[in-house]
Parts: sequence; structure tokens; C-alpha cells
Amino acid sequence: MEPVALTEALKTFDALWSPRIVTTVNDYDVRLAKAEGEHVWHVHEDTDEFFLVVEGELTIALREQDGERAVTLPRGAVFTVPRGTWHKPHAAPGTALLVLEPSGTSSTGDAHDPVPEHVDSTTGHVWHA
Repeated sequence: MEPVALTEALKTFDALWSPRIVTTVNDYDVRLAKAEGEHVWHVHEDTDEFFLVVEGELTIALREQDGERAVTLPRGAVFTVPRGTWHKPHAAPGTALLVLEPSGTSSTGDAHDPVPEHVDSTTGHVWHA
């Protein structure tokens, strides 16, 4: 393994909402993604989902017991969506994310609304330098 410079890795692909696996930690993928616009309402029943905003700004809508709310993450902010929570990310133009999830976890969860064409429903693509 060699160190991965996230800013350099981001230059190697253009696809939005199509995460690249840049490394693994135990049984977890560390995924890097470019994002813009809306993702899709979805839920991960058995795992939390960790977000770190590398560039730009991300807003995550959440459906919780008390109703819906949204959290906004500027560059450098982190947030964990608890397992079993329906959520829908929305990214400002130029946003890049680092996401930590168990290997094999679908980017659109265990259940989801119809997936728009601009969202890649994937367990991550292996990144190549």
C-alpha cells in the first residue's frame, strides 16, 4: 500500500455519485466520491454510514422518529447517519466526499426510492492511481 492523496485521486475520475474505493480498514471500504445535486432516499438497515466532506458542502435530509430534518456539512465536517435511518444526501457543485461503510454495502442501501440515472447504485469501484 502507498499513501493516497485525496486531491490527486479526485483528479482521476469525473463520475458523480459513483464512489471509488481508495483503501480498506478491516472490513470497511474507504470510498471517495464526487457529488452534485440530489442522491436518493435510502436506508442501510444494519450499518451506520460515515461522511467526511473533502470539498464543497453536503446537506443530508433525515427521516427520524420526530419527523424530517436536515444537517449541513461544510468542508472538513463529519457526520454519521445511524443505521436504520432513511436519508437523502444533496451536494453543492464541486463537492467531494469520503464515505466509510462495510465492504459490499450498496451506495443506495437496502431499500430506496427509484434511483435516478445520475446515481450509480454500486458497492464501490476499485480506484486505480
